[in-house]
Amino acid sequence: MKPIKVGIAGMGVVASGVVSVLERNQTEIARRAGRGIEVTVVAERTPNKAAHLAEKGVQIVNDLSALASHPDVDIVVELMGGYEPARTFVLEAIANGKHVVTANKALLAVHGNEIFKAAQDKGVTVAFEAAVAGGIPVIKALREGLSANRIEWIAGIINGTTNFILTQMRDKGWTFADALKVAQELGYAEADPTFDVEGVDAAHKITLMSSLAFGVPINFEAASIEGISQLAAQDIVYAEKFGYRIKLLGITKRTDAGIELRVHPTLIPENQLIANVNGVMNAVMIKGDAVGATLYYGAGAGSLPTGSAVVADLIDVTRLHTADPEHRVPHLAFQPDALENIPMLPLSAVKTRYYLRMTVQDKTGVLADVTRILADRNISVDAMMQSEADDTAHEAQIVIMTHECIESDIDAAREAIKTLPSTSGEVVKLRVEQLG
Repeated sequence: MKPIKVGIAGMGVVASGVVSVLERNQTEIARRAGRGIEVTVVAERTPNKAAHLAEKGVQIVNDLSALASHPDVDIVVELMGGYEPARTFVLEAIANGKHVVTANKALLAVHGNEIFKAAQDKGVTVAFEAAVAGGIPVIKALREGLSANRIEWIAGIINGTTNFILTQMRDKGWTFADALKVAQELGYAEADPTFDVEGVDAAHKITLMSSLAFGVPINFEAASIEGISQLAAQDIVYAEKFGYRIKLLGITKRTDAGIELRVHPTLIPENQLIANVNGVMNAVMIKGDAVGATLYYGAGAGSLPTGSAVVADLIDVTRLHTADPEHRVPHLAFQPDALENIPMLPLSAVKTRYYLRMTVQDKTGVLADVTRILADRNISVDAMMQSEADDTAHEAQIVIMTHECIESDIDAAREAIKTLPSTSGEVVKLRVEQLG
Protein backbone atom coordinates (compact mmCIF):
# COMPACT_ATOMS: atom_id res chain seq x y z
CA MET A 1 0.00 0.00 0.00
CA LYS A 2 1.26 3.49 -0.84
CA PRO A 3 2.62 5.55 2.08
CA ILE A 4 0.45 8.25 3.55
CA LYS A 5 1.85 11.67 2.64
CA VAL A 6 2.31 14.35 5.29
CA GLY A 7 2.85 18.11 5.03
CA ILE A 8 4.19 20.06 8.00
CA ALA A 9 3.57 23.76 8.67
CA GLY A 10 6.37 25.19 10.78
CA MET A 11 9.79 23.63 11.25
CA GLY A 12 10.48 24.37 14.91
CA VAL A 13 11.33 22.23 17.92
CA VAL A 14 8.25 19.99 17.80
CA ALA A 15 8.43 19.53 14.04
CA SER A 16 12.04 18.40 14.41
CA GLY A 17 10.86 15.86 16.95
CA VAL A 18 8.16 14.61 14.57
CA VAL A 19 10.69 14.09 11.78
CA SER A 20 13.10 12.38 14.17
CA VAL A 21 10.46 9.95 15.48
CA LEU A 22 9.24 9.13 11.97
CA GLU A 23 12.78 8.41 10.83
CA ARG A 24 14.00 6.41 13.81
CA ASN A 25 10.86 4.26 14.09
CA GLN A 26 9.71 4.10 10.47
CA THR A 27 9.57 0.28 10.32
CA GLU A 28 7.65 -0.02 13.59
CA ILE A 29 5.30 2.80 12.57
CA ALA A 30 4.50 1.15 9.23
CA ARG A 31 3.78 -2.14 11.02
CA ARG A 32 1.37 -0.37 13.35
CA ALA A 33 -0.28 1.89 10.78
CA GLY A 34 -0.52 -0.68 7.97
CA ARG A 35 1.43 1.54 5.60
CA GLY A 36 4.34 3.95 5.65
CA ILE A 37 4.09 7.57 6.74
CA GLU A 38 6.39 10.02 5.00
CA VAL A 39 6.89 13.79 5.03
CA THR A 40 6.60 15.12 1.47
CA VAL A 41 6.12 18.88 1.91
CA VAL A 42 7.15 21.44 4.53
CA ALA A 43 5.97 25.06 4.70
CA GLU A 44 8.70 27.20 6.25
CA ARG A 45 9.55 30.88 5.70
CA THR A 46 13.14 30.34 6.82
CA PRO A 47 14.48 27.83 4.24
CA ASN A 48 17.64 26.92 6.16
CA LYS A 49 15.50 25.42 8.95
CA ALA A 50 14.33 22.77 6.51
CA ALA A 51 17.49 22.45 4.41
CA HIS A 52 18.26 18.96 5.75
CA LEU A 53 14.81 17.80 4.57
CA ALA A 54 15.22 19.37 1.14
CA GLU A 55 18.37 17.27 0.74
CA LYS A 56 16.20 14.17 1.28
CA GLY A 57 13.71 15.15 -1.42
CA VAL A 58 11.12 16.93 0.73
CA GLN A 59 9.56 19.88 -1.09
CA ILE A 60 9.92 23.18 0.77
CA VAL A 61 7.31 25.91 0.22
CA ASN A 62 6.94 29.30 1.88
CA ASP A 63 3.20 29.63 1.25
CA LEU A 64 0.73 28.04 3.67
CA SER A 65 -1.99 27.98 1.02
CA ALA A 66 0.30 25.94 -1.22
CA LEU A 67 0.61 23.36 1.56
CA ALA A 68 -3.11 23.39 2.38
CA SER A 69 -3.99 22.54 -1.22
CA HIS A 70 -0.95 20.45 -2.18
CA PRO A 71 -1.91 17.32 -4.20
CA ASP A 72 0.93 15.28 -2.61
CA VAL A 73 -0.35 15.77 0.95
CA ASP A 74 -2.97 13.62 2.68
CA ILE A 75 -2.49 14.95 6.23
CA VAL A 76 -1.31 18.42 7.29
CA VAL A 77 0.46 18.89 10.59
CA GLU A 78 0.04 22.38 12.06
CA LEU A 79 2.90 23.22 14.43
CA MET A 80 3.04 27.01 14.14
CA GLY A 81 1.17 27.81 17.33
CA GLY A 82 -0.97 30.87 18.04
CA TYR A 83 -4.34 31.85 16.59
CA GLU A 84 -3.41 33.25 13.18
CA PRO A 85 -2.39 32.30 10.58
CA ALA A 86 -2.95 28.86 12.11
CA ARG A 87 -6.76 29.13 12.08
CA THR A 88 -6.93 30.24 8.45
CA PHE A 89 -4.47 27.54 7.40
CA VAL A 90 -6.30 24.72 9.22
CA LEU A 91 -9.70 25.73 7.83
CA GLU A 92 -8.25 25.97 4.32
CA ALA A 93 -6.67 22.52 4.63
CA ILE A 94 -9.98 21.06 5.84
CA ALA A 95 -11.83 22.71 2.95
CA ASN A 96 -9.36 20.97 0.62
CA GLY A 97 -10.17 17.59 2.16
CA LYS A 98 -7.00 17.23 4.22
CA HIS A 99 -6.90 15.57 7.60
CA VAL A 100 -5.28 17.76 10.27
CA VAL A 101 -2.97 16.98 13.18
CA THR A 102 -2.16 19.87 15.52
CA ALA A 103 -0.37 20.56 18.79
CA ASN A 104 -1.99 23.99 19.06
CA LYS A 105 -4.03 24.10 22.28
CA ALA A 106 -4.62 27.86 22.05
CA LEU A 107 -6.13 27.52 18.58
CA LEU A 108 -8.49 24.71 19.58
CA ALA A 109 -9.48 26.25 22.92
CA VAL A 110 -10.60 29.43 21.18
CA HIS A 111 -11.63 28.25 17.68
CA GLY A 112 -12.13 24.52 18.21
CA ASN A 113 -15.90 24.51 17.78
CA GLU A 114 -15.58 26.14 14.36
CA ILE A 115 -12.72 23.85 13.30
CA PHE A 116 -14.36 20.61 14.41
CA LYS A 117 -17.64 21.60 12.73
CA ALA A 118 -15.81 22.25 9.46
CA ALA A 119 -14.01 18.91 9.72
CA GLN A 120 -17.25 17.06 10.48
CA ASP A 121 -18.97 18.63 7.49
CA LYS A 122 -16.05 17.75 5.21
CA GLY A 123 -15.63 14.21 6.54
CA VAL A 124 -12.03 14.66 7.70
CA THR A 125 -10.33 14.24 11.07
CA VAL A 126 -8.67 16.78 13.35
CA ALA A 127 -6.36 15.04 15.85
CA PHE A 128 -4.77 16.90 18.76
CA GLU A 129 -3.15 14.54 21.26
CA ALA A 130 -0.03 16.73 21.39
CA ALA A 131 -2.06 19.82 22.35
CA VAL A 132 -2.43 18.67 25.98
CA ALA A 133 0.34 17.38 28.26
CA GLY A 134 2.90 16.73 25.53
CA GLY A 135 3.76 13.05 25.33
CA ILE A 136 1.14 11.88 27.85
CA PRO A 137 -1.75 10.19 25.97
CA VAL A 138 -4.47 11.86 28.03
CA ILE A 139 -6.66 12.86 25.06
CA LYS A 140 -6.83 9.24 23.91
CA ALA A 141 -7.64 8.19 27.48
CA LEU A 142 -10.61 10.58 27.57
CA ARG A 143 -11.85 9.86 24.05
CA GLU A 144 -11.43 6.08 24.14
CA GLY A 145 -9.93 4.42 27.21
CA LEU A 146 -12.43 5.92 29.67
CA SER A 147 -15.40 6.10 27.32
CA ALA A 148 -17.41 3.66 29.47
CA ASN A 149 -17.24 6.06 32.42
CA ARG A 150 -19.16 9.08 33.56
CA ILE A 151 -16.25 11.43 34.23
CA GLU A 152 -16.61 13.22 37.56
CA TRP A 153 -13.55 15.47 37.61
CA ILE A 154 -10.13 16.16 36.15
CA ALA A 155 -7.22 17.84 37.92
CA GLY A 156 -3.90 18.33 36.17
CA ILE A 157 -0.43 19.78 36.46
CA ILE A 158 -0.35 20.71 32.78
CA ASN A 159 2.27 23.44 32.55
CA GLY A 160 5.88 22.41 33.08
CA THR A 161 7.20 25.96 33.47
CA THR A 162 5.04 26.76 36.48
CA ASN A 163 5.65 23.34 38.01
CA PHE A 164 9.41 23.93 37.75
CA ILE A 165 9.05 27.35 39.40
CA LEU A 166 6.93 25.98 42.25
CA THR A 167 9.35 23.10 42.77
CA GLN A 168 12.27 25.53 43.13
CA MET A 169 10.29 27.79 45.47
CA ARG A 170 9.58 24.79 47.69
CA ASP A 171 12.94 23.00 47.55
CA LYS A 172 15.22 26.05 47.67
CA GLY A 173 13.09 28.68 49.34
CA TRP A 174 13.35 30.99 46.35
CA THR A 175 10.94 33.80 45.58
CA PHE A 176 8.81 33.59 42.46
CA ALA A 177 11.02 36.14 40.70
CA ASP A 178 14.22 34.18 41.44
CA ALA A 179 12.72 30.88 40.30
CA LEU A 180 11.36 32.46 37.12
CA LYS A 181 14.78 33.90 36.27
CA VAL A 182 16.38 30.44 36.52
CA ALA A 183 13.55 28.91 34.47
CA GLN A 184 14.25 31.45 31.73
CA GLU A 185 18.00 30.81 31.88
CA LEU A 186 17.38 27.06 31.46
CA GLY A 187 14.98 27.60 28.56
CA TYR A 188 11.90 26.38 30.44
CA ALA A 189 10.27 29.82 30.38
CA GLU A 190 9.91 32.26 27.50
CA ALA A 191 11.27 35.80 27.62
CA ASP A 192 7.62 36.82 28.06
CA PRO A 193 6.30 34.07 30.36
CA THR A 194 2.80 35.52 30.79
CA PHE A 195 0.85 32.68 29.17
CA ASP A 196 2.59 30.17 31.43
CA VAL A 197 2.84 31.90 34.80
CA GLU A 198 -0.59 33.54 34.64
CA GLY A 199 -2.29 30.21 33.91
CA VAL A 200 -3.50 30.87 30.35
CA ASP A 201 -1.65 27.91 28.83
CA ALA A 202 -3.07 25.55 31.45
CA ALA A 203 -6.54 27.03 30.90
CA HIS A 204 -6.37 26.26 27.17
CA LYS A 205 -5.60 22.64 28.00
CA ILE A 206 -8.16 22.09 30.77
CA THR A 207 -10.81 23.70 28.54
CA LEU A 208 -10.24 21.01 25.91
CA MET A 209 -10.26 18.23 28.51
CA SER A 210 -13.47 19.57 30.05
CA SER A 211 -15.25 19.33 26.71
CA LEU A 212 -13.96 15.79 26.17
CA ALA A 213 -14.95 14.74 29.67
CA PHE A 214 -18.46 16.15 29.84
CA GLY A 215 -19.66 16.33 26.25
CA VAL A 216 -20.05 20.11 26.12
CA PRO A 217 -18.95 22.64 23.48
CA ILE A 218 -15.51 24.17 23.99
CA ASN A 219 -15.90 27.31 26.10
CA PHE A 220 -12.58 28.92 26.98
CA GLU A 221 -14.28 32.18 27.97
CA ALA A 222 -15.94 30.37 30.88
CA ALA A 223 -12.60 29.43 32.46
CA SER A 224 -11.58 31.19 35.68
CA ILE A 225 -7.82 31.76 35.58
CA GLU A 226 -5.30 32.67 38.29
CA GLY A 227 -1.56 32.29 37.90
CA ILE A 228 1.35 31.96 40.33
CA SER A 229 3.06 35.34 39.92
CA GLN A 230 1.57 36.64 43.19
CA LEU A 231 2.26 33.48 45.19
CA ALA A 232 4.43 34.14 48.26
CA ALA A 233 7.16 31.73 49.36
CA GLN A 234 5.82 31.82 52.92
CA ASP A 235 2.53 30.27 51.78
CA ILE A 236 4.46 27.29 50.40
CA VAL A 237 6.12 26.93 53.82
CA TYR A 238 2.83 27.15 55.73
CA ALA A 239 1.18 24.68 53.35
CA GLU A 240 3.98 22.20 54.12
CA LYS A 241 3.34 22.57 57.84
CA PHE A 242 -0.28 21.57 57.28
CA GLY A 243 0.81 18.59 55.15
CA TYR A 244 0.11 20.10 51.71
CA ARG A 245 2.01 21.00 48.55
CA ILE A 246 1.05 23.90 46.28
CA LYS A 247 0.67 23.20 42.56
CA LEU A 248 -0.86 25.15 39.69
CA LEU A 249 -3.80 22.93 38.78
CA GLY A 250 -6.23 22.95 35.91
CA ILE A 251 -9.49 21.65 37.37
CA THR A 252 -12.84 20.79 35.84
CA LYS A 253 -15.68 19.14 37.75
CA ARG A 254 -19.23 18.03 37.05
CA THR A 255 -21.60 19.16 39.81
CA ASP A 256 -25.38 19.14 40.17
CA ALA A 257 -25.41 22.88 39.42
CA GLY A 258 -23.11 22.78 36.39
CA ILE A 259 -19.49 22.45 35.37
CA GLU A 260 -16.53 24.04 37.12
CA LEU A 261 -13.65 25.14 34.88
CA ARG A 262 -10.73 26.80 36.65
CA VAL A 263 -6.96 27.20 36.90
CA HIS A 264 -5.23 28.41 40.07
CA PRO A 265 -2.57 27.59 42.68
CA THR A 266 -3.97 24.75 44.77
CA LEU A 267 -3.06 23.03 48.02
CA ILE A 268 -2.93 19.22 47.57
CA PRO A 269 -2.31 16.68 50.38
CA GLU A 270 1.36 15.71 50.27
CA ASN A 271 0.50 11.99 50.25
CA GLN A 272 -1.22 12.30 46.87
CA LEU A 273 0.96 11.07 44.02
CA ILE A 274 0.23 14.20 41.98
CA ALA A 275 1.54 16.39 44.81
CA ASN A 276 4.96 14.78 44.29
CA VAL A 277 5.23 15.57 40.57
CA ASN A 278 8.18 17.94 40.40
CA GLY A 279 10.28 19.90 37.94
CA VAL A 280 8.94 20.29 34.42
CA MET A 281 6.93 17.06 34.49
CA ASN A 282 3.16 16.96 33.96
CA ALA A 283 0.48 14.78 35.51
CA VAL A 284 -3.28 14.50 35.06
CA MET A 285 -5.77 12.81 37.41
CA ILE A 286 -9.11 11.73 35.96
CA LYS A 287 -11.92 10.38 38.15
CA GLY A 288 -14.47 8.12 36.47
CA ASP A 289 -17.49 6.64 38.20
CA ALA A 290 -16.56 3.05 37.28
CA VAL A 291 -12.76 3.09 37.17
CA GLY A 292 -12.17 5.49 40.06
CA ALA A 293 -9.21 7.88 40.04
CA THR A 294 -6.53 7.32 37.39
CA LEU A 295 -3.20 9.14 37.03
CA TYR A 296 -1.27 9.93 33.84
CA TYR A 297 2.33 11.12 34.25
CA GLY A 298 5.15 12.09 31.93
CA ALA A 299 6.90 14.78 29.95
CA GLY A 300 4.53 17.60 29.11
CA ALA A 301 6.71 19.28 26.52
CA GLY A 302 9.90 18.87 24.51
CA SER A 303 10.81 17.92 20.97
CA LEU A 304 10.63 14.13 21.18
CA PRO A 305 7.79 13.70 23.72
CA THR A 306 5.51 16.08 21.83
CA GLY A 307 6.72 14.71 18.51
CA SER A 308 5.77 11.25 19.77
CA ALA A 309 2.20 12.43 20.37
CA VAL A 310 1.99 14.01 16.91
CA VAL A 311 3.19 10.80 15.26
CA ALA A 312 0.71 8.76 17.30
CA ASP A 313 -2.03 10.96 15.82
CA LEU A 314 -0.59 10.43 12.34
CA ILE A 315 -0.80 6.67 12.89
CA ASP A 316 -4.41 6.93 14.07
CA VAL A 317 -5.42 9.07 11.10
CA THR A 318 -3.60 6.72 8.72
CA ARG A 319 -5.47 3.72 10.10
CA LEU A 320 -8.79 5.53 9.64
CA HIS A 321 -7.94 7.29 6.38
CA THR A 322 -10.40 5.25 4.33
CA ALA A 323 -12.93 4.60 7.10
CA ASP A 324 -16.48 5.87 7.01
CA PRO A 325 -16.37 9.32 8.68
CA GLU A 326 -19.56 8.54 10.59
CA HIS A 327 -17.83 5.67 12.37
CA ARG A 328 -14.64 7.40 13.49
CA VAL A 329 -14.04 8.37 17.11
CA PRO A 330 -15.75 11.78 17.55
CA HIS A 331 -13.41 14.77 17.85
CA LEU A 332 -14.74 15.68 21.30
CA ALA A 333 -15.43 12.09 22.43
CA PHE A 334 -19.22 12.51 22.16
CA GLN A 335 -21.20 12.45 18.92
CA PRO A 336 -21.45 16.02 17.57
CA ASP A 337 -25.26 16.08 17.81
CA ALA A 338 -25.09 14.81 21.41
CA LEU A 339 -23.11 17.68 22.93
CA GLU A 340 -25.01 19.36 25.78
CA ASN A 341 -25.09 23.00 26.87
CA ILE A 342 -24.58 22.30 30.56
CA PRO A 343 -24.18 25.54 32.57
CA MET A 344 -20.59 26.60 33.30
CA LEU A 345 -20.34 27.76 36.90
CA PRO A 346 -18.79 31.11 37.84
CA LEU A 347 -15.92 30.97 40.31
CA SER A 348 -18.13 32.51 42.98
CA ALA A 349 -20.25 29.32 42.97
CA VAL A 350 -17.33 26.91 43.43
CA LYS A 351 -17.45 24.84 46.60
CA THR A 352 -14.13 23.67 48.04
CA ARG A 353 -11.83 24.07 51.04
CA TYR A 354 -9.72 27.17 51.56
CA TYR A 355 -6.43 28.36 53.04
CA LEU A 356 -6.40 31.87 54.53
CA ARG A 357 -3.37 33.80 55.77
CA MET A 358 -3.56 37.19 57.46
CA THR A 359 -1.35 39.56 59.44
CA VAL A 360 -2.94 40.72 62.70
CA GLN A 361 -2.02 42.68 65.81
CA ASP A 362 -0.76 40.50 68.62
CA LYS A 363 -3.45 41.24 71.18
CA THR A 364 -6.36 39.57 72.94
CA GLY A 365 -9.63 39.07 71.04
CA VAL A 366 -8.29 39.19 67.49
CA LEU A 367 -8.69 35.48 66.86
CA ALA A 368 -12.21 35.58 68.28
CA ASP A 369 -13.12 38.38 65.86
CA VAL A 370 -11.83 36.41 62.89
CA THR A 371 -13.58 33.17 63.79
CA ARG A 372 -16.83 35.04 64.46
CA ILE A 373 -16.75 36.52 60.95
CA LEU A 374 -16.20 33.05 59.48
CA ALA A 375 -18.97 31.51 61.59
CA ASP A 376 -21.42 34.24 60.55
CA ARG A 377 -20.98 33.03 56.96
CA ASN A 378 -21.27 29.32 57.80
CA ILE A 379 -17.55 28.73 57.31
CA SER A 380 -16.18 26.04 59.59
CA VAL A 381 -12.51 26.02 60.61
CA ASP A 382 -10.64 22.74 60.11
CA ALA A 383 -7.19 23.76 61.39
CA MET A 384 -5.38 26.88 62.51
CA MET A 385 -1.81 28.03 63.08
CA GLN A 386 -0.35 31.22 64.53
CA SER A 387 3.25 32.35 64.08
CA GLU A 388 5.28 33.86 66.86
CA ALA A 389 4.67 37.57 67.20
CA ASP A 390 7.10 40.09 65.75
CA ASP A 391 8.43 41.95 68.82
CA THR A 392 9.07 45.10 66.78
CA ALA A 393 5.79 45.37 64.90
CA HIS A 394 3.75 43.49 67.51
CA GLU A 395 2.12 41.52 64.71
CA ALA A 396 1.59 37.82 64.05
CA GLN A 397 0.52 35.66 61.14
CA ILE A 398 -2.66 33.59 61.42
CA VAL A 399 -3.19 30.75 58.95
CA ILE A 400 -6.56 29.02 58.74
CA MET A 401 -7.71 25.91 56.84
CA THR A 402 -11.47 25.74 56.36
CA HIS A 403 -13.90 22.95 55.65
CA GLU A 404 -15.81 23.07 52.35
CA CYS A 405 -17.68 26.30 51.70
CA ILE A 406 -18.85 28.48 48.83
CA GLU A 407 -16.33 30.84 47.23
CA SER A 408 -18.66 33.83 47.50
CA ASP A 409 -18.92 33.25 51.27
CA ILE A 410 -15.15 33.04 51.72
CA ASP A 411 -14.69 36.22 49.70
CA ALA A 412 -17.25 38.05 51.82
CA ALA A 413 -15.48 36.86 54.97
CA ARG A 414 -12.11 38.03 53.63
CA GLU A 415 -13.47 41.50 52.99
CA ALA A 416 -14.92 41.64 56.50
CA ILE A 417 -11.65 40.46 58.06
CA LYS A 418 -9.70 43.11 56.14
CA THR A 419 -11.86 45.84 57.71
CA LEU A 420 -10.97 44.79 61.26
CA PRO A 421 -8.79 47.43 63.00
CA SER A 422 -6.49 44.61 64.11
CA THR A 423 -5.80 43.35 60.56
CA SER A 424 -3.20 44.80 58.23
CA GLY A 425 -2.56 44.08 54.56
CA GLU A 426 -4.15 41.50 52.31
CA VAL A 427 -5.94 38.35 53.43
CA VAL A 428 -4.36 35.69 51.23
CA LYS A 429 -6.70 33.02 49.87
CA LEU A 430 -5.73 29.73 48.23
CA ARG A 431 -7.98 26.83 47.30
CA VAL A 432 -7.53 23.34 48.68
CA GLU A 433 -8.41 20.11 46.83
CA GLN A 434 -8.31 16.67 48.46
CA LEU A 435 -8.54 14.80 45.11
CA GLY A 436 -9.95 11.78 46.91
